Amino acid sequence: MRSGIVKSMTVMTTVAMLAVGLAGCGGGSSASSSDKGRVYFLNHKSEVADQYHQLAKDFTKKTGIKVDIVTAATNTLDQTTQSELAKKDAPTILSIGMDNFPKFKKYLLPIQDTDVYKLLDKNGKEYSMKDGNDSFTFPFAAEYYGIIYNKKIINEYGTKPYAVVKSVDEIKDYATLKKVITSIQEHKDDLGLQGAVTTPSVDASDEHRFVSHMSRIPLFYEYQDSNTTFKPELKGTYLKNYKDLFDLEVASSPSNPKTASNKTYDDCVAEFSQGQVAFFPEGVWAYPLIRNNKVADEDMGMLPYWMGIPGEEKMGPASVYDASWAINKKTSKANQEASLKFIKWMVTSEEGKETLSHKMSFSVPFSAFNDKYQPNNVLTLSARAYEKQGKPLVRSFNLPSTQWGDNLANALLEYTQGTKDWDNVEHSYIDGWQKDWKQVKQTTGALPTATKLH
Repeated sequence: MRSGIVKSMTVMTTVAMLAVGLAGCGGGSSASSSDKGRVYFLNHKSEVADQYHQLAKDFTKKTGIKVDIVTAATNTLDQTTQSELAKKDAPTILSIGMDNFPKFKKYLLPIQDTDVYKLLDKNGKEYSMKDGNDSFTFPFAAEYYGIIYNKKIINEYGTKPYAVVKSVDEIKDYATLKKVITSIQEHKDDLGLQGAVTTPSVDASDEHRFVSHMSRIPLFYEYQDSNTTFKPELKGTYLKNYKDLFDLEVASSPSNPKTASNKTYDDCVAEFSQGQVAFFPEGVWAYPLIRNNKVADEDMGMLPYWMGIPGEEKMGPASVYDASWAINKKTSKANQEASLKFIKWMVTSEEGKETLSHKMSFSVPFSAFNDKYQPNNVLTLSARAYEKQGKPLVRSFNLPSTQWGDNLANALLEYTQGTKDWDNVEHSYIDGWQKDWKQVKQTTGALPTATKLH
């Protein structure tokens, strides 16, 4: 989640960005008057770019307000945002996440007094990114991540004489999960599998699973020990648990550790979606990429991101309200109003609600999204079910920088390939954390506000 938690299977991983102007497109008004302002939306979710374009087209047709959309390629949001903000006609709506909020906060309009902010539900308002009394972002997707599983494979495994569980329902903690993964890997040929877990490639397209998702699990529990939501220095208390799970994935995947980085995120998705492995550590956003392949909806579920940390069995998967819209305060008042009008239309109109919830599969934290407008995403339903069982979701907290993530990914790659040891990973995580937050403070003049977690 370096610049937004979702990464996708797309040819845009090889290009800088895709820009599509929508004025006058498909019946839209090409003569929208300047006093109406214009909307220029910098999107970072390439897997739903087509749906955004259709919404923009419909909005232009209804209002006469011109809408342009640019979609940043995977792993380029920070660079693209910086580049686009330097232009005369800069984006009016920015895609902001926890990790790039400190960097771009100076460009953002406080939005707590807007009509759109008032439409956020309780969680949406709570997770709007703040500085003091000001709120700056509209979260538009509550997302969840953990360990996705193929129920059919595990239940078939459960019929074997060597099985350590009879069904996935018996996997209730990391100790059991580890035994199941190890056993499936040992008997993969008999089960017709290539491995137990998807390849941890740590390729540039796949590294987010380990530096943006998995890294936040030990962070949450260290924060929980200190009852805080932020620390500029870490002890790395639970990195040994991270290592245990990472080692398990490396040893139980279809790939040789020394060449695992040759696989891309697309390859890892394919391993799971084609039924070649039983487990896939990832988030609900992967559902559109998995479905309609060889894993039926009824066979998909999500386990929490267990790694042997005391008390983790009482928690559910991890949650994140990272994907957010923000308004550029440096654009004209007319453009700001047009942009707010576009966002309001997306979260209140039938077209917008239907598209965001059902076509994009977002769980949207705005009050207009009742039970009718929840995503048809079995992984979201699986993750949310833990809350109904009384198990709180693990919270996701800010990471310091893209550079911190890149350095951690490089250290993991070197560890996987056997060229450096685990101490180098811990150094990147702990020392890099302190160094990069210090740099953030020097650059922005502020750090995330530390409040009590409980």
